[in-house]
Amino acid sequence: MRCKDRFRCWKFSAADLAERELWDKYMDVYAACLGATGTKKSPWFVVPADDKENARLIISQVVLDCMNGLDLRYPVVSPARRKELRGLRRMLEK
Repeated sequence: MRCKDRFRCWKFSAADLAERELWDKYMDVYAACLGATGTKKSPWFVVPADDKENARLIISQVVLDCMNGLDLRYPVVSPARRKELRGLRRMLEK
């Protein structure tokens, strides 16, 4: 609890008590917002923020999974374009 932690107690205020009463409403709106805006193509990922090290690991894994799912490839360069690029490179080297 923040008010008992000597390193975080400065963050606590009387307003926190009033906000605590609204917690269930906040969570309902939060869930409704995520449900209304998340799609299969653009999903939300809810990551616990109370443990930064694990949060970063989770986020890293989500990014890796998304990148791996993109099936990225280098573009195919035609022989004519390769010849053009070689000529342009020679011009730059002058």
